[in-house]
Amino acid sequence: MFELSTEASRLIGILLLALVTVESGGWYLTRIARGLQPATDFQRSFARAGHGHAGVFLTLGIVAAVLTDATDLEGFAAWVARTGVALAAILMPAGFFFSSLGAGRTKPNALIVLVWIGAVVLAAGLITVAIGLLTV
Repeated sequence: MFELSTEASRLIGILLLALVTVESGGWYLTRIARGLQPATDFQRSFARAGHGHAGVFLTLGIVAAVLTDATDLEGFAAWVARTGVALAAILMPAGFFFSSLGAGRTKPNALIVLVWIGAVVLAAGLITVAIGLLTV
């Protein structure tokens, strides 16, 4: 029987709880869709992107945590593999949400950089998990 490491169990527990926050984002999106929350077309698209990325990456983060335990990775490499996707699940949606804040905004502010930082962290996590799995 496969047993999760303490690190994976804790991270997965946190990610499952974080998925509940994605529900509140869905509620916010329904407010935008019903016209109860004013938003420009740009803000609507970034709210959808942030919400979608959060849900997908939190779920993928759970998978990455489990897969990391199936590798021989240790130390920093295991940490990157286990947490890279989870960190991207915070950074990328934050970039979408925070770069679109402000009444009437029609283009992103400087916080869009969080999306790109998240993309780098995501790639590092996925590549590390993949290498770990390919070298078992």
